[in-house]
Amino acid sequence: MSGAWHHLAGLAAPALRWNLRRRVARDKEDPARLAEREGHGAARPPGRLIWLHAASVGESLAILPLMEALAARDPALTMLVTTGTVTSARLLPQRLPDALRGRVLHRYAPLDVPAWVARFLDGWRPDAAGFVESELWPNTLAATHGRGIPLALLNARISDRTAARWGRWAPGFARDLLGRFRLIMPRSAQDAARLQALGAQGLTPPGDLKLAAPPLPVDAAALTELRGAIGGRPVLLAASTHPGEEAQIMAAAAELRGSWPQLLTILAPRHPERGAELGEAPRRSLGQGPDAGPLYIADTMGEMGLLYRAADIAFIGGSLVPHGGQNPLEAARLGCPMIFGPHMENFQEASGGLLAAGGARQVQDAAALAATMADMLTHPDASAAMARAAGAWVSSASDLPGRMAEALLALVGPDGAVEKA
Repeated sequence: MSGAWHHLAGLAAPALRWNLRRRVARDKEDPARLAEREGHGAARPPGRLIWLHAASVGESLAILPLMEALAARDPALTMLVTTGTVTSARLLPQRLPDALRGRVLHRYAPLDVPAWVARFLDGWRPDAAGFVESELWPNTLAATHGRGIPLALLNARISDRTAARWGRWAPGFARDLLGRFRLIMPRSAQDAARLQALGAQGLTPPGDLKLAAPPLPVDAAALTELRGAIGGRPVLLAASTHPGEEAQIMAAAAELRGSWPQLLTILAPRHPERGAELGEAPRRSLGQGPDAGPLYIADTMGEMGLLYRAADIAFIGGSLVPHGGQNPLEAARLGCPMIFGPHMENFQEASGGLLAAGGARQVQDAAALAATMADMLTHPDASAAMARAAGAWVSSASDLPGRMAEALLALVGPDGAVEKA
C-alpha cells in the first residue's frame, strides 16, 4: 500500500498544485509562501536542528512548553516548526515567549508528494523529527526514516474508529507506518492500547501535552475595557461553537433570563467567519463591544484568553453536536467554571479526568443545559470550587514537557550525531 501511495501522490502533484491556488482564494493558503508547500524556502542555520510538525493551531500551541523545555536543555538548538494552516502560521509567532524568538523557525509543511518532501529534507536536514498527535503522512515518514533521521510521535492519538479501520483493512500498512518511529509518547492509556494493538513499538507511559500548556494570554487593556462594557452582568460564554449549537445555547439563555434578566451571552464560533450569520448583535470583529442587549458575538481569532477571563460560565463547543468537542483545558487553566455536552470524544481523556476530579459538568442534551447553567449561577461558590478542582487536575502534568524534551534530545548526539537504534 505504501508503494501505491507513493506513486499516486506523485501523479497527483498537478492537481494538488491547482488546489493550493484555489485555497489561496479562500484565505486557506498564504500566496506569498505557497512555494513552501512544495518544499521550497529552506534556510537551515548551523548547529543542531529538531523539526516539529503540528497540524494546526491547537497542536502548535500545545508544543510551546515542549519547545521551552528543549531550549532550556540545549542552548544551541534551533527548532523548525511546520504547520498546515494559515491561522496557525499567524498565531504561533504571537504566542512565542521571548526566550524562543530567533530559535524557532516556521514553515508551511510540504504536501505529501515525494519530490516535494525530498526537497524539504534536502534543504533542512533535521537531526530529529517529532510529529504531533496523528500526523501520519506515509511519504513524509518514509523519506525521513529513509535518511536515518530519528522519528518521534508526540502526544500520539488515534481514535477507536481509525484504529478499527486500520486493523481490519490495512494492518500491515499501519504496522509499517508506526514502525518508522523510534519513540512514541501516547496521549492517553486508551491511545497507547490502540497503537500497541496496531504494532507500535517504543511506547512510553502516557501523558497529554495539552495538559501542560500555559494559560492563554490576554491583553490587560482589552480585558479592562471588556469588563467595563459588561459591568456587573453575569456572563455565559459559548466557546468554539459549531453550526447547530448556537440556536440551542440561545434558547437555554432565553430561559435563564427569566431569573437573570441582565444575562449576557457571548458566542465565540470556532470559525470566526461565521460571525455574520449568528444574529443581529454587536460583533467584535467590527470593533464593537457588548451593548445592553443579551448577545455579543466574539468572531475574532486569538482572544479566548480574554473571553474566558470575562465569563462566569463557559460552555465548551462542539459537544452538543456530534463533532467530538473542543479543548476544555483552556477554561480549566483560567479558573472558568465549565460545562459541556455529550460529544467529547476528541478530548475523552481530558473531559473524563475533569469530570472525575469534580472540575466540570456535563449535560446529555440541550434540554438539560438551561437547568445546569441555572444551578451554576445560583451557587457561585460551588462553581468556583469546581473551577479550582479543574485547575488542580490540569497542573498534574507540569513535568511532562521536560520528560518529552529529554526523550527527544536523547535521539540526537551532543554534536548533532544521530543516536544509533
